[in-house]
Amino acid sequence: MRMWDGMRMWDGMRMWDGMRMWDEDVGWDGQRVSETRGNPSPRLTARLPGGGRGGVCVFVRKLSIAHSVTRCSAAASLRERAALAMLAAMGGSLVPALIERYVAAMVLSGAGDLLGFKNGSWEFSRDGPAIHRELQQLGGLEKLDASGWMVSDDTVMHLATAEALADWRREDGLSPLYRKMAQKYKNCMKDMTGRAPGLTCIKSARQLQPKVDGGWTIPFDPKGGGCGGAMRAMCIGLRFPHDTELDTLIAIAVESGRMTHHHPTGYLGSLAAALFTAYAVSGKPTESWGKGLLDTLDKAKSYVKTAGKHVEDNLAAWPYFENQWKKYLQERGIADGKSKPTFPEKYGVVERDKFYSSVSYSGWGGSSGHDSTIIAYDAILGSGDSWIELCNRGVFHGGDNDSTGAIAAAWWGAMYGFQEVPKSNFENLEYKQRLVTLGEKLYELSHSSYTRLSAKSSCDAVM
Repeated sequence: MRMWDGMRMWDGMRMWDGMRMWDEDVGWDGQRVSETRGNPSPRLTARLPGGGRGGVCVFVRKLSIAHSVTRCSAAASLRERAALAMLAAMGGSLVPALIERYVAAMVLSGAGDLLGFKNGSWEFSRDGPAIHRELQQLGGLEKLDASGWMVSDDTVMHLATAEALADWRREDGLSPLYRKMAQKYKNCMKDMTGRAPGLTCIKSARQLQPKVDGGWTIPFDPKGGGCGGAMRAMCIGLRFPHDTELDTLIAIAVESGRMTHHHPTGYLGSLAAALFTAYAVSGKPTESWGKGLLDTLDKAKSYVKTAGKHVEDNLAAWPYFENQWKKYLQERGIADGKSKPTFPEKYGVVERDKFYSSVSYSGWGGSSGHDSTIIAYDAILGSGDSWIELCNRGVFHGGDNDSTGAIAAAWWGAMYGFQEVPKSNFENLEYKQRLVTLGEKLYELSHSSYTRLSAKSSCDAVM
């Protein structure tokens, strides 16, 4: 079979300048699960019909991450455009390589936080329409220059969680990991000037005693239902994305969450943030995530009972989180985990602000463990693969928008990488290199049987 512009296809399938095709074991999205041949330094993976075991993988080195099958810019070369046309004709699509989605989950989480925070002025605005008006005055998200904007406490604490996970060796057991996390949370409080940390996080971090056996546990807190555990837990799902690791993910999400928020509404938000990140990495349909969370809560409850820490208090406070999530899934029509979500016919900025407030505990949408994850999930369900729409829904609203932005953007990045994300949204992101490095490290730790890709070849879209 001969193609245009000198390209050939045949079984065994070598193509132009670093683009290779071959029959090979692939995952849900065409991602390699066996050793590369010739190390083509992929940036994108092409997904073709019939993917799965024995499917076809295509690795494209030169293609810009901003291009897609349906939007190939004029700057793309003739060969690049020809390859895209060929893939489209075959019913395929381009998806970012898995390592790039890991890096995007970390980096875009920071971007979602930074954009929602806007140095404190947007996080504490209760007026979503006013935020959108100001955004347009700044040129809109596509042209927004966020240079000089700080990340909030959300990203600083997410970095702390990720660094503890990256430093930990599985063979050492969980207690050393919890000590590392507790120490990281105490240390990161020194980097909170101007970042508006929550009072619960500040108070709880002071109580942590990492050098004492079991000193990562704090007393049960009847007021510990805030979002501080959820906003920093997404990286746990990056570290433990496999179904066989669910029990480990539950334990770590619960314990890391209740180091500062020892209340089910708080630490179950941590579980949801971690679990949905694992779902995003694994390619589970988004409409199934909510049911998956509810199905997981029984396992989480069993863990809490077995762990034996303030069991009666925890079980007494347990129903609120679960009931709020059940109510939300029923409202969207996805309680079965299979149906497509339904939204109100009119669901603009004003309507979303009202809905976000209605699912909150105290009227500030996104400030608790349950509603931060509900709002982030609502944004994921309503935005598809559009970064702009994700931010419109999950970041720019009149609630605790840096937290919902950090959570939603991590899930989105884990699915779509940097696909058509304006570079100005993250180019000068504070702590970007730390986030990139941690994304690579978490990928390596969670997929140690895969071939490790270099930072330059896989992640130069963010540099």
